[in-house]
Amino acid sequence: MRIIKSDRRAITAAVSVLKKGGLIIYPTETLYGAGVDATNPSAVKKLSEYKSRPLGKPYSIAVSDKKMAQNYVFLNPTAENLYKKFLPGPLTVISKGKQKVAQGVESESGTLGIRIPDYKLVLDIVGVLGKPITATSANASYKKRPYSVSDVVNNISSRQKALIDLVIDAGTLPRRDPSSVVDTTLDEPVVLRQGAAEIFKKVGVLSRSEEDTMNVAKEIWQKYETHNGSRAIIFALQGEMGAGKTIFTKGLARAMGINELVTSPTFALENEYTGGNTTLHHFDAWRIENPQELLALGLKDLVADRRVVVIEWAERVSDVIHDFDAEAVVIWVNIKYGQAEKERHVDWGVNK
Repeated sequence: MRIIKSDRRAITAAVSVLKKGGLIIYPTETLYGAGVDATNPSAVKKLSEYKSRPLGKPYSIAVSDKKMAQNYVFLNPTAENLYKKFLPGPLTVISKGKQKVAQGVESESGTLGIRIPDYKLVLDIVGVLGKPITATSANASYKKRPYSVSDVVNNISSRQKALIDLVIDAGTLPRRDPSSVVDTTLDEPVVLRQGAAEIFKKVGVLSRSEEDTMNVAKEIWQKYETHNGSRAIIFALQGEMGAGKTIFTKGLARAMGINELVTSPTFALENEYTGGNTTLHHFDAWRIENPQELLALGLKDLVADRRVVVIEWAERVSDVIHDFDAEAVVIWVNIKYGQAEKERHVDWGVNK
């Protein structure tokens, strides 16, 4: 593993490594990324080994400009508008792929995420290489977000270090969120991750009854249920005691076709409800002292299995939940008391 400073010489060194199928760690306007030639199957396999990434989980790619992007994806009007408004910048736009990248880069459904970073070094590397590179964070799955080289090397194994050919060190980066991710392949754009680029403002309503709160849950479910079975969906619920988190969960269960009685899992920590062909996993983090306990309860497996999960008191385990931003649709729901006794303010956003 060779470490060099971020300067003009880094471009030549990085391109040389990438052409040989090597793996580089490089800075961006958000985090440090892990890059390989996205068209090289053996290089992508090496990256997946480094990331300890399960099969079937796609990678986004970094390109130099819209013209290069069009070599790899089909751009519809929605995507065109996002490119015009937000790129270059911290946004990943998912479009239908043209199957011109190595296997495992596109999703199983044939979609591909495109990044045009607002970071000259990366644009220069991609431009000189003449091919896209993978645009995934440099941390191994479920590890600390990498804002410095030490964040990377201090949180990976010796085996993973041996897989890195070159590290471009730009010092400690500003602590920004990862890129926002927008899927443009559906009838309307869907924010899969709200990150550094704020695409849509958070949505909020005033609930005047428990039934209203349950209906809010139904409406949110109907908006995102298209991902059910293809991605895990996590409802991260925040709010004071008695604000209505369990009421919200009751509305969600009802919208999913579950008729079982939904109760707070405060003492059991997790309840599971099944109805028809779907299952809802309901966690309560109030009594969890260490956020990692959530993983011990099986959250990682549920995400891998693309399940629907509700977590009450999500603010207590937010770091663990954020570890799944790239794999799951995470819907943060905040329920606050209103002025009247039964009023509640409910607002929500995706992956933020």
